Amino acid sequence: VQLQAFGGGLVQAGGYLRLSCETPGRPLSQYNMGWFRRTPGKEREFVAAISWTGRRTNYADPAKGRFTISRDDAKNMMYLEMSALKPEDTAVYYCVATGSTGSLSTAQALNGRGYDNWGRGTLVTVSS
Repeated sequence: VQLQAFGGGLVQAGGYLRLSCETPGRPLSQYNMGWFRRTPGKEREFVAAISWTGRRTNYADPAKGRFTISRDDAKNMMYLEMSALKPEDTAVYYCVATGSTGSLSTAQALNGRGYDNWGRGTLVTVSS
């Protein structure tokens, strides 16, 4: 599935951004989905995930309490709302998806594993 992430930009520390991800031509409801990020010189980092039903979500510790993942299947869109942004949130953010939606695959996806579809990233820069 083709994934397109957008919505990144420059924001001051403490600010808010909403990232969006769309799956043109494909029903979003068929996929477990998530967000990862990568900072230069660091490993790719899991951020958040949402199950194909939309009923389950999971967040990495840095995102808990500040980020919210959601999806609108009618619009074929997934979102990552980021509040109270910090300079250490600066990264390229990627939306990801997997069509494996069995119970084990979903549990793995919610923990940031098993994604086989990656979109182009969108850059988020948080200034101090």
